[in-house]
Amino acid sequence: MLAAAVIAGILFVWSLLAHRLSRWSITAPIAMIGAGVAMTAGSDPPLRFDLDTEVFEHAVEVILALLLFVDAVEVPGSVIRRERRLFVRLLAAALPLTLFAAFLTGYLLFPDQPEWLLAVLAAVVVPLDLAPTAAVVRDRRIPSRLRDVLNVEGGLNDGIVSPVFLLCIAIGVESRGAHADYLDALLTAVVASAWALATGVAVGWTSGWLLRTSWAHGWTSPTAVRLGVLAVPVVAYAFSVAAGGNGFVASFVAGICFAPAMRHLPETAVEMTEDLVTLMTLALWFLFGQIVNSVFAHDLQVAVFLYALLAVTLVRMVPVLLALAGTGMRPADKLFLGWMGPRGVTSIVFGSLAIIDVPERYDDVIAKVMVMTVLVSIVLHGLSSEPIARLYARPGGIGGPWRRRTPVSS
Repeated sequence: MLAAAVIAGILFVWSLLAHRLSRWSITAPIAMIGAGVAMTAGSDPPLRFDLDTEVFEHAVEVILALLLFVDAVEVPGSVIRRERRLFVRLLAAALPLTLFAAFLTGYLLFPDQPEWLLAVLAAVVVPLDLAPTAAVVRDRRIPSRLRDVLNVEGGLNDGIVSPVFLLCIAIGVESRGAHADYLDALLTAVVASAWALATGVAVGWTSGWLLRTSWAHGWTSPTAVRLGVLAVPVVAYAFSVAAGGNGFVASFVAGICFAPAMRHLPETAVEMTEDLVTLMTLALWFLFGQIVNSVFAHDLQVAVFLYALLAVTLVRMVPVLLALAGTGMRPADKLFLGWMGPRGVTSIVFGSLAIIDVPERYDDVIAKVMVMTVLVSIVLHGLSSEPIARLYARPGGIGGPWRRRTPVSS
């Protein structure tokens, strides 16, 4: 109870000063990390959490399932239709190249580690999370088209990387045995994804149709609809896991299939789920403070810092610039999309699950890479957000001719 009271109190204090703190790029996640570090530091800290338990594992799984569902539901279909060629380049070309670049970077900096672990690290550091730099998506000084593209990419990115991450984890778990059968792990992951796809489609479409029909006939109320929407990702996740499927993929697919029904439901239909996700992720940011303390209690290799630095900069920027070549976009806009790829909750969840599931001897490198990547991202992307917005707003600056929209070629 003390932990819950502390987290709630810190969140309340931040809510009182949110606007003033935002001037110094102090967002809610940053405030919660700072509080978590302070409250769990030292040999006899006021708070200490056992993060290597089944309860914690299930908790972070539920957080990610809800987060993926909300991301999928809130993806604006009009933006996807308008910028479909751009999203094909970002998600079908830049994202695989980014994963490969992260893997190759790990291969060069951690030559003694097994290939499956390098793949896990790549899946941990690649997913985007706009929460630490949420002001960018709302900053009207930055062209709305760029903000829309970044917002949609952030929503779809995690769902696409999730099955890749779980496949790498399955291979890592298989490596514990004396006679590892990686082909069996691959087949198991494929079957799990198939079950997840079927479950997600069935739950998402059916629940969307039922809620839409009920609302149209006046059989329900706005409050009940909000509860119903909250139940959808939980049902999709639970049914998929019970069937031997991938719960994350099921929740994400359920969100995609449920999204069309949102046009016929109250505007507040997803607000309860959003608020719960926000609260749970902020609690996770607080727990991340303890992970930071545990990681910095040991020596940090230069290779870990270099990997994190490259992961949040060139590993994303180069693939994005390559994928956007020939689109007619201005260089400044390509650089913006390549640079603004913050890491956050998804990386923390993936890293935490990897630490729990893979052989114990690999925990240290996963924790160090995950923590350093998120911290470097918070510093670099957080500090650069305001200067970038000022450049776009400056008369005659990089934001000048954006109104003449250039179509993106395929």
